[in-house]
Amino acid sequence: MNNQHDAHNEHDAHKDHDAHKEHGVHAAHGTHREHVTNAEHKVHPDHAEHGGGEPLEQHTDHSGHADHSDHSEHDEHDHSLGHAHHLGNIKLRFIVSLILSIPIFFFAPFMGREFFFTISFPGSDWIVLAFATALYFYGGWPFLKGAKSELETKSPAMMTLITLGITTSYVYSVYAFINNNFFDTGVHVMDFFWELATLILIMLLGHWVENNAIEGAGNALKRMAELLPGTATFVAADGSTREVELQEVAIGDRLIVRAGDKMPTDGVILEGSTTVNEALLTGEAMEVKKSVHDEVIGGSVNGAGTITIEVTGTGKSGFLAQVMDLVRTAQREKARVETLADKVAKWLFYIALTVGVMALVIWLFVDGDLGFAVERMVTVFVIACPHALGLAVPLVIARSTSLGAQNGLLIKRRSALETAQKVDVVMMDKTGTLTAGNFTVNTYESFADDLSDEAALALMGAVEQSSSHPLAVGILEKAEELGLKLPPATDVQNLPGVGIGGEVNGRDVKVVGVSYLLENDITYDEEQYLELSSLGNSVSFLLVDEVNSGIIAQGDQIKPASGGMIDSLLAAGFTPSMLTGDNQQSAAVVAEQLGISDVHAGLLPQDKERIIKDYQDRGHTVMMVGDGVNDAPSLARADVGVAIGAGTDVAIDSADIILVKSDPADILHILNLAKNTDRKMRQNLWWAAGYNIIAIPLAAGILAPWGIILSPAVGAILMSISTVIVAVNAMTLKMD
Repeated sequence: MNNQHDAHNEHDAHKDHDAHKEHGVHAAHGTHREHVTNAEHKVHPDHAEHGGGEPLEQHTDHSGHADHSDHSEHDEHDHSLGHAHHLGNIKLRFIVSLILSIPIFFFAPFMGREFFFTISFPGSDWIVLAFATALYFYGGWPFLKGAKSELETKSPAMMTLITLGITTSYVYSVYAFINNNFFDTGVHVMDFFWELATLILIMLLGHWVENNAIEGAGNALKRMAELLPGTATFVAADGSTREVELQEVAIGDRLIVRAGDKMPTDGVILEGSTTVNEALLTGEAMEVKKSVHDEVIGGSVNGAGTITIEVTGTGKSGFLAQVMDLVRTAQREKARVETLADKVAKWLFYIALTVGVMALVIWLFVDGDLGFAVERMVTVFVIACPHALGLAVPLVIARSTSLGAQNGLLIKRRSALETAQKVDVVMMDKTGTLTAGNFTVNTYESFADDLSDEAALALMGAVEQSSSHPLAVGILEKAEELGLKLPPATDVQNLPGVGIGGEVNGRDVKVVGVSYLLENDITYDEEQYLELSSLGNSVSFLLVDEVNSGIIAQGDQIKPASGGMIDSLLAAGFTPSMLTGDNQQSAAVVAEQLGISDVHAGLLPQDKERIIKDYQDRGHTVMMVGDGVNDAPSLARADVGVAIGAGTDVAIDSADIILVKSDPADILHILNLAKNTDRKMRQNLWWAAGYNIIAIPLAAGILAPWGIILSPAVGAILMSISTVIVAVNAMTLKMD
């Protein structure tokens, strides 16, 4: 079944009696998708059935080739990332700063000492001052601007700490230069130009490393976008064809895709049939059969058939653009642990400021040496630069986002990973999530004297023609198999929580679940219904002018990976729970086969949302796994909402995480990734905070009476080592 069918629903609904409940909540014509958006992308109702639409502005060019360069061209201080990884062109800034630092390294003494490579001549200190000033204002500008932003909001954090360190180094060095060149005090004051240069370079290098790591989360998706061909074969109204540039293609255009070609855009097949390889896009290794009305994804590879498609999504509105936008959104959003890192940096700023000033006063009182006292204060300020702390969370998040994308887990809300590691109850929709959603008609029967069994099936198919619900697909496939001619239906509309209905040959025709019959006192053969349901069938009834005129039973298949996934959840201590619109009998059959004891059946979408809230009120952290629009309330209510069955329906606004492969086993991957991500973040935070807790007192000179003094240079080296450790630790994050 196509992915749009998966995402169509809570089609646990039409799934049978109450399957129809949710069949009613999905819209027969796909109009339900008017409410489905992905971050910054709203699906246009005209194309909702095909997953296309008119997008809001996104950061992809019209050909679908992502432009990630602007990722580092944003504001100099993007607080959405906790500190400045959006520092303008950080690579260029680092290279220029490195060039500006070269004269400083050769002409300035290191901690007042001249080494074998130190060059000194009359006027060399002026050269050092000039280059250091340029370096401070150019290389340090992102930090200065970031600190200004933080101080304006009265929330000093990462950037303020960095600014404190480099400004202290620069100002004190300028003072030393003036004292040594213009005043004959007899005392040579040591400058920190060498330390200033290393400090700025270390900070910029760290942010460059971070940029590369975060960019890595989107690289796989960027390569996916590059799979799109540069041209397409356009079909004009008169049937003539011509080659056009891909950026000229618009939604609604008709294109020919020949055997072996790549799909230029998202689209729906108008003519022909083929097989399509979507492995690089959805992770599905097997080629997928496609025929008229089926969707294709831009970038997938056409098989042996030549097809004509109608464009439903271009570079800006297609599947690839949506996927990349999801990752981009995830990278911008702050996780709660990252907020904690900012809070730690805020307190670290106040601690550093207090300890630094105290060190200045105390050493002046104890030793009377202004130079040494100021050096202690400067060292405290330099040591306090929180680069390791600033990288602790973003690098882990970048790595986890990248791992997720590579394994078909699109993390739309980064904080969902933090929450997921606290989950103890995993609630799942049935059809399309635990089961394949590929319904096969097992029984159909007419109860009306004027209708044969096939005629009753044809009436059902008539109102289902415009629906892509799993049960509708099963009915239509059976009608096609029997060669039935379906009469046209008018005024077709979904019946919320009930099913679907319309007018056929002047008669009111409905396909509904048993709940509708009960609510409207319509008689039915309860024994027959229970017998069919007990076999795991989804049972629906045909009503003609509100008279019970037929019955149809369809069976679904449990996904091969579902059983192992449930076993693993139970073994790990999680409570698996099934929420379904299907009847109790059908739900019980599936639950028994899978080993799920907590089953809630016969539910409307609002019932699912209520049950999740009840569990949360009892102190549980709930993950909800669903496959579409009718799961939206429960996905939004859950602590972590997971949409299974992505395809062109990747833009499910209510979900936090999207499983591209529609594989239940990926639920375990989410939980494992969440646990590992949380562990790495906390390891990094503890290392970074612990380093500062130890280093600041040493920098203040607390062990000076015993001959242990931490110089600014050594502090800078230790700081860089801690940054490397944090980065390496983040990169060792694994999925399992």
